[in-house]
Amino acid sequence: MKDDWIDADACTLSRALDERRIDAEALMQCFLERIDAVNDRLNAIVSRRPADQLLAEAAARDRAWAAGKPRRGWLDGLPMAIKDLSTTAGLTTTFGSPLFADHVPHADNLMVSRLRAAGAIFIGKTNTPEFGLGSQTYNRVFGATGSAYDSKLTAGGSSGGAAAALAARMVPIADGSDMMGSLRNPAAYNNVFGLRPSPGRVPALPVPDVFSPSLGTEGPMARSAADLAALLATQAGPDARAPLSIREDPAGLAAPLSGDIEGRRIAWLGDWDGYYPLEAGVLEVGERALARLSEAGCEIQPCTPRFDPDRLWQAWCVLRQIVVAGKFEMLYRDPEKRAALKPEAVWEIDAGLGRKAIEGHHAQVTRSAWFAELNRLFDEYDAIALPSAQVFAFDRNRCWPDRIAGRVMDTYHRWMEIVIPGSLSAGPTLALPAGFDDRGRSMGIQLLGCQRGERGLLEIAAGYERVAADVLGRRPAL
Repeated sequence: MKDDWIDADACTLSRALDERRIDAEALMQCFLERIDAVNDRLNAIVSRRPADQLLAEAAARDRAWAAGKPRRGWLDGLPMAIKDLSTTAGLTTTFGSPLFADHVPHADNLMVSRLRAAGAIFIGKTNTPEFGLGSQTYNRVFGATGSAYDSKLTAGGSSGGAAAALAARMVPIADGSDMMGSLRNPAAYNNVFGLRPSPGRVPALPVPDVFSPSLGTEGPMARSAADLAALLATQAGPDARAPLSIREDPAGLAAPLSGDIEGRRIAWLGDWDGYYPLEAGVLEVGERALARLSEAGCEIQPCTPRFDPDRLWQAWCVLRQIVVAGKFEMLYRDPEKRAALKPEAVWEIDAGLGRKAIEGHHAQVTRSAWFAELNRLFDEYDAIALPSAQVFAFDRNRCWPDRIAGRVMDTYHRWMEIVIPGSLSAGPTLALPAGFDDRGRSMGIQLLGCQRGERGLLEIAAGYERVAADVLGRRPAL
């Protein structure tokens, strides 16, 4: 019976709590026992709160409901672990950095406050690389996180702890964030859904600069399309303090999904005519997922954009370096703190501080040209598909792949270049679990949607669920 509850998706659990088929304290006990059983192998949940506090908090919810008080929201009574990049009041938030190993914020960020208001019970944090830099979750505070499907392999990053905890049934749903594939590559390595929303869909607050378009955004991870939609609707919504936030009621995002995707047209970029080096098997797994979408009624067509992908990469490096330098310059200027930064962070900040304003301008012009090309493609297609990563999950003790298919990677993040078309778009990107190779390693595909096109991608995810139960239902052997 306990396995039934931890295997259930979050919406199902929420209905069970509504109907009093289970109480919050018993549900919390189920998940705490699961964490005790598997977290030591994965190292996904960190800064965990004491079990007696969590059970007492859950029991208090039960008493309130028994007294006739309504649930605070659909997450009320459900356990969640917040990604360790999001500030969480009263809960150690390290950002994966030894400089913040004992940092306990006094306030939630906006997204966390929305989850708290909806009733989620925060059991701890999920592991992330230092300041979220890199698509491999390891740091000097907590160590490395393993995939739920093979704990010796990386869970990906930077939302690696979230994806592994979700796939391993330690939490029913998870939040994450994505700058350079951080919701997409962990989803691929852990056989779950992830959604990078359109810029402004989930406002980032507090931040010092509210006017610059963001390269990164917070978003949902889930094991079902309905959960993905429900959590996005909770995270999303305008805020007067965020002038670029999307002025739409987020409730519509959580409307029931029909899963009817008959006639949807999907462009398959594959390896972009050989531009992206891919590990053997990545394309094949992705193409099997596309065949399932075809079975569900989609029309799949190979496509090559009228754009130089290397131009995208060069623009990305400029913009990312400027953003990282601006965010962490004060740490870098202090010699003692700089010595505590990981080498990849120092490299990013060094490069960003050396950039000229005109380079940033040219990079934004490239991004604008890519947006125009995407608009042309979206006149013809409903979504644009690429693999979610260029390699399968690798040894969790390896910092990052330095070579793919014989090609040397010239930076610590070049091996994830394939996510840049989505990161530089103005629309959402959905990470769809594609399946497994013959070694049992999971992979995904990413679906780029038009600006503010989250509902269209969620419908594709719901349609995919109908034909991919064997992939989505493959439980980790933990």
